[in-house]
Amino acid sequence: MAMSDKIEEKLYQNRYRVDEGCPHVRIDASKVPSEQLKAMVDICPAGCYVEGENGKVEVVPDGCMECGTCRIVCQETGELEWAYPRGGYGILFKFG
Repeated sequence: MAMSDKIEEKLYQNRYRVDEGCPHVRIDASKVPSEQLKAMVDICPAGCYVEGENGKVEVVPDGCMECGTCRIVCQETGELEWAYPRGGYGILFKFG
């Protein structure tokens, strides 16, 4: 790819195999969203986090690049459960 290609075009080359009913990232909905979790709306490189009208942060892990950013940012809050997807699921990187 040429240097002028946008990141979105490069990311489009990757594929994601969704493990229905078994997300690898979960938010503890019983807690008030921390500033760290709210920051994930802007920080997540795959755009998996959204803040709803009620102020709650939701995660849609379809398309997650498994980079671990959310895991690091939210590690102190205890409101995020993160694990690698089961074998055969998750991001499928395409190089070249």
